[in-house]
Amino acid sequence: MSRALLSVSDKTGLVDLARGLAERGVELISTGGTARALQAAGLTVSGVSEVTGFPEMMDGRVKTLHPAVHGGILARRDRADDLAAIEGQGIRPIDLVVVNLYPFAAAAASADTTFDGLIEQIDIGGPSMVRAAAKNFRDVLIVVDPGDYPRVLAALDDAGGADPGFRFELARKAFGHTAAYDGTIAAALAAVETDGARFTHTPFVLDGIAPDHLALSARKLQDLRYGENPHQQAALYGTEPGWGFGTAQVLQGKGLSFTNLLDLDAAARLALEFTEPAAVVVKHTNPCGVATAATLEKAYVTAREVDPLSAFGGIVGLNRPLDAGTAREIASTFIEAVVAPAAAAEAREVLAAKKNLRLVLADCAALAGSADSRREVRSIMGALLVQDRDRVTEAAADWRDGAEIAPGATLRVVTRRAPTADEWTALRFAWRVCAHVKSNTILFAHADRAAAVGAGQMSRVDAVKVARLKTGALGGTVAASDAFFPFRDGLDAIAEAGATAVVQPGGSRRDEEVIAAADEHGMAMVFTGRRHFRH
Repeated sequence: MSRALLSVSDKTGLVDLARGLAERGVELISTGGTARALQAAGLTVSGVSEVTGFPEMMDGRVKTLHPAVHGGILARRDRADDLAAIEGQGIRPIDLVVVNLYPFAAAAASADTTFDGLIEQIDIGGPSMVRAAAKNFRDVLIVVDPGDYPRVLAALDDAGGADPGFRFELARKAFGHTAAYDGTIAAALAAVETDGARFTHTPFVLDGIAPDHLALSARKLQDLRYGENPHQQAALYGTEPGWGFGTAQVLQGKGLSFTNLLDLDAAARLALEFTEPAAVVVKHTNPCGVATAATLEKAYVTAREVDPLSAFGGIVGLNRPLDAGTAREIASTFIEAVVAPAAAAEAREVLAAKKNLRLVLADCAALAGSADSRREVRSIMGALLVQDRDRVTEAAADWRDGAEIAPGATLRVVTRRAPTADEWTALRFAWRVCAHVKSNTILFAHADRAAAVGAGQMSRVDAVKVARLKTGALGGTVAASDAFFPFRDGLDAIAEAGATAVVQPGGSRRDEEVIAAADEHGMAMVFTGRRHFRH
């Protein structure tokens, strides 16, 4: 290992790597800003222009596209004719290439980026060097991830980094890096608006919900303990740019499984529906307890007590930083995992005693308004389904009869009796939670907490029966149904359970029959005009 070429946009760990290479007798070659950063750190660096004999041209558009660079990278060391070819041109081999590419994704996501500015963030020389080095991986180490720098230095100390498995691993990562980069460019440019010679870039276009060409960019974050079952392999990938669980920190506990992450996602989604302190307890992606309160600790205790049997071994989602008091309550029973936007040092100390409990910090609200956070991709056999993420935006403000809660959706009291003020509050709460329960669902609630959850049944009557099995009497509650009642029997079952008001989308051919049933029971019923199935 005698020569290394370094040209990076992300300079994380760059100086430490370069210093480690120099200490091992490796000559450093670099470009532009990378060279300046290394020189500022006191390292000796040869500029690429010194190697090629040509200056950087056209504002840096042409600097590494030269036989002195690519010949040095692509020459096969076991081919005498290759070595003779470069020697005849005065070209010396390059043994290590460290490159990461222009920050195109960040530029595409910025409202300050013009179309011309976006085009200038398309890297040409970088991908060319990456692909050349990856193609010749047997003789050239290619490094695109700063996280691999320590491993590279360690490998150089072990037989000069000659291990072919390690070299091939880095090559595969490199080709994935350039593939993701090109996919991001294709998706962003596909969404640029054109009008003759006028091109208009708008932010987040690369994350449009349903572009004509869907380019997904994701990098492997970690292998998981297992998939939905122990015999299934699984891994976690993070989308580019990273957000939510793609940038989460796992502070402690056993490794996460596929189902752990699905449950953590379900808990975080529901917690995000509330602006007041809220706590969610999830079991098998369905909430078994949800509550709001003046403090996070009170919200958690109330949510846990909705169904304490199901809460045992559950997943907890919080919409506030985890504090010590809430941590103590969580530690008082068996909880598998907790997800919160942050955690106080005292809270971390409390949960540290629970060695197996996973504490996950994920700021899932960070990009809540971006197209990336709105798009969902699910796989079926041989195809992908893409849709907007379902949000209960119609429950963002207080409810009242006649309020337009979303485009094409207006709250309508359809019964003779209108809800009381307390019932309006409880109905709004129930509606937010109901949307996060598997269909068909009937959810009973008070103004600040769920009372019983009937999840994932084939009929709404059965959903009511499941909810009542959990709690029994539900007098004084309200109920929410994620879709309309096809018959009045579901409404009759809700009334028998003790609920005094109900919210549903409406839209059934038998709406009048269902409304008449509500009037017979003296119930208030509200139509939202919007359905919230969850499959």
